[in-house]
Amino acid sequence: MKSDRLLSILLLLQTRGTVPAHELAERLEVSVRTIYRDVDALSASGVPVYAERGRHGGIALLPGYRTDVTGLTADESRALFVLAAEGAHAALGLDAAIGSALRKVMAALPAPHRPAAELTSRRILVDATRWTRGPGDGLPVDHLDTLQDAVFADRRLRVGYVHSGAEDPDVPRTYTLDPYGLVSKAGVWYLVADRDGEPRLFRADRVRSACVTDEPVRRRPGVELADVWEVLKRRVERRTGGIEVTARVRRDRYGRFLRLHGGALTEVVVEDTGEGGEGDEGAERAEGDFGGKGEWITVRMVCEETRAARVLLAFSDAVEVLSPPEVREELVRAAAAVSALYEGPQ
Repeated sequence: MKSDRLLSILLLLQTRGTVPAHELAERLEVSVRTIYRDVDALSASGVPVYAERGRHGGIALLPGYRTDVTGLTADESRALFVLAAEGAHAALGLDAAIGSALRKVMAALPAPHRPAAELTSRRILVDATRWTRGPGDGLPVDHLDTLQDAVFADRRLRVGYVHSGAEDPDVPRTYTLDPYGLVSKAGVWYLVADRDGEPRLFRADRVRSACVTDEPVRRRPGVELADVWEVLKRRVERRTGGIEVTARVRRDRYGRFLRLHGGALTEVVVEDTGEGGEGDEGAERAEGDFGGKGEWITVRMVCEETRAARVLLAFSDAVEVLSPPEVREELVRAAAAVSALYEGPQ
């Protein structure tokens, strides 16, 4: 305990300059007499620390003295400050500990590395809790480097983006965004940005193109990434407009299904309803992940609206919606419309 307290005193003096003995005592929850004994111990070990008496006095280090975390590169320093959102540490009872540890590390960093480390802590968050229990997390992200460049350069970003349930996933919509930062949510990366001054959440694996512009970012004054993330997270968690759809997918098409719709899955149930056929690499991975040798894999997923389920028709007879009835009826109408189109005169 004493060695930890001595290090805390040293780092506080290094970052604050002269600090009154009573303030050090309050911060470290010891008596003023103990602080003076610790100062003597630091001095005896070769640290140039001294005490100034009087109204404006306190404990201080000789000018120019500092300790460094030797050997840390700029990237290593930034990596230390990619913060997990508070829920991860709260679950382990480590909220206070992470804050204390980061203050110590920041104080000990070489001066040239501090601005980049502090900026990283404001621009990157890692939130380990899932939106859903789907296995489609972590799909490939093609433009994450460009999104990160815009975040750290404080520049506006132009993206081509495909929304969930879009009728034509090959035709993205183009937006100019003011990014606050990136969030990793249970392995899925999201861009948090303003669009026309309003907070929006963009799933990174749905970004089809990305370009950093020369325009400075236009963030709302006083608003940080963590503030916007909390607002958007609550909005998603409270959303009630989604429809839970139960469907079954042929095993030999499940790999492709997972790549396209994995982010919408909430549950996977394997059914042994027959002998499995030859599958592609994705299907083999699916069998390894979920077990079983049935021909069909039953899944539950969320669609934003009934009409959004039409994207499942791209799998023809390899995907069958089991419930709810209104989604089945919507697909029947869509299939009938396609059939009528092709049965009519050319």
